[in-house]
Amino acid sequence: MTPLISLISRIRLISRIRLVPRLRGLRVRLVIAFTLVAVAGTLTSGALTFREARTGVLQQSQDTVVTQFRERVNGSAPGIRLPAERADLEWFTDEVAKAGRSEGWRVLTVYRNLRVTSRPDDAFTELTPELRRAALTGSDTVFQRVPAKDTSVLVVGLPVTYATPEGGTPRNSGLAVFLTVSQSDEEAYVNALVSAVQRATLPALGLAVLLALLAARGVLRPVRELRRAARSMAEGRFDTRLAVHGSDELADLSRTFNETATALDRSVAELRRMEARARHFASDVSHELRTPLAAMAAVTDVLDEDAGGLDPDTATAVRLISQETLKLARLVDDLMEISRFDAGAAELQWDDIDLAESLRRTLAARGWTQTVETELPPPDALRGRADARRLDVVVANLVANALRHGGRPVRLRLHASAGRAVIEVMDSGPGIPDDVLPHVFERFYKSDTARTRTEGSGLGLAITAENVQLHGGTIRAANRPEGGAVFTVEIPLPAGPACPAEPIPVPRDRRPKGRS
Repeated sequence: MTPLISLISRIRLISRIRLVPRLRGLRVRLVIAFTLVAVAGTLTSGALTFREARTGVLQQSQDTVVTQFRERVNGSAPGIRLPAERADLEWFTDEVAKAGRSEGWRVLTVYRNLRVTSRPDDAFTELTPELRRAALTGSDTVFQRVPAKDTSVLVVGLPVTYATPEGGTPRNSGLAVFLTVSQSDEEAYVNALVSAVQRATLPALGLAVLLALLAARGVLRPVRELRRAARSMAEGRFDTRLAVHGSDELADLSRTFNETATALDRSVAELRRMEARARHFASDVSHELRTPLAAMAAVTDVLDEDAGGLDPDTATAVRLISQETLKLARLVDDLMEISRFDAGAAELQWDDIDLAESLRRTLAARGWTQTVETELPPPDALRGRADARRLDVVVANLVANALRHGGRPVRLRLHASAGRAVIEVMDSGPGIPDDVLPHVFERFYKSDTARTRTEGSGLGLAITAENVQLHGGTIRAANRPEGGAVFTVEIPLPAGPACPAEPIPVPRDRRPKGRS
């Protein structure tokens, strides 16, 4: 594989890596983060609003009630004589209760063993012993909020005191007045406020999601552009660049991408120039060698015919020169074939052929009919459209490789499977080492490093793979469980219109690797 193809393959691999999985994408995380922040903010602000509103409303109501209650008691207290009788306490209680009758005041007056309420038989259960004791023994107003069934009740205790002439601490007269008033209106107001906060929560969350989508769109737009640019470069468009907006981190990332793309474009252009020079060199050298090789081959043919009349040493040298000239001619032919593949000039001459008969002719032309075992369908049982010459090259290279590097018997098998013609070449040798299998289709690769001189050029299997891919097929090498190697070629069998007759260029980025 050439450096350019390797580089392009790596870019393609990188472009296939998603930045994040779909369900864990940046958009989803941004929306979730904004939503969580909105929920936390809404809940926190709602809780604080509820607490402050409830405290404020209840405190204001409490201060108003206490102030009115104190003013009413102070205004009515001078009209009662101590020690007081029940009638005095009833009059005093009724006077105090009149001030808050519209608010539902319930008043209790306690003096020594006397107890009078503003409502008949009122048990005044909201009054706790602690509050009663504090009002009867102290000199300051005391109050307590006591829970009821559906609301709370404010209980206020106010002792009636005597003022001292010296301006000292007032003396407790033993008379105490207690007030209970429901705070249902205040609780209703607080509950209405809570309901309003709850109704505002859903729009707040919707607004948070909308803001999150807008923010995600702004953040992800450069990321999407970067992904599209990476895919474009993976497809070979190395002139792709990103538009840079702003000066934030995403803009820096875009600038870095552009700088990397520029450097990569220069590197790829240089690699292409180097590859082109290498291909031209190989092609030019091959063409230049063909003419002298043809002349040498003609001379060696003549020398071979006269070798019988030469002395033994000269005859051996002549035969050696003939063999090496033949090897050199084959190598030049292989190099020219590879050059055509690299230049995209290889063409297929499509023809409707009997595949089994084509394989039989390949074996017969090379004298392998008695050497190779075959398992082929009968004549005209399996037909397909292929280039007969290139199919001959494929089968001949695979069988020759099996005979040369594998072990006999060698078997050639042809059958159809899932709309594809399958050609298998199996040998009975030691197989292919595991570390060699990934490289058997590579150019100039030889699995046995000790074989410095062989009949192979190191290009046979590479040319085979190129020809298979020209047919739109696949080739693979493996080891058989019972021993030996197996090469499998699969070529599609057309089920519809005939295959096109136009030349098909070599798929440069799909060239396999492989043993020669």
